[in-house]
Amino acid sequence: MAMQAGEIERLIREGLPGAEVEIRDLAGDGEHYAAHVTAPQFAGKPRVAQHKLVYEALGGRMGGVLHALQLTTQAPT
Repeated sequence: MAMQAGEIERLIREGLPGAEVEIRDLAGDGEHYAAHVTAPQFAGKPRVAQHKLVYEALGGRMGGVLHALQLTTQAPT
């Protein structure tokens, strides 16, 4: 069963307090999403470390119930 966009957003916000999260369903199938995440926890971290923080917030769901996530991250400006 696929994850809903609202659930993805909730998990990221809970895992990264203060984050701004925008989720888009790329294919309209509830399985292929894009997420743009701006979070203060990303400050001074390389992109790979930023993505790792998001994956940790998702609690191991990537590759399972969350099939595909195109991820864009940045620290607040």
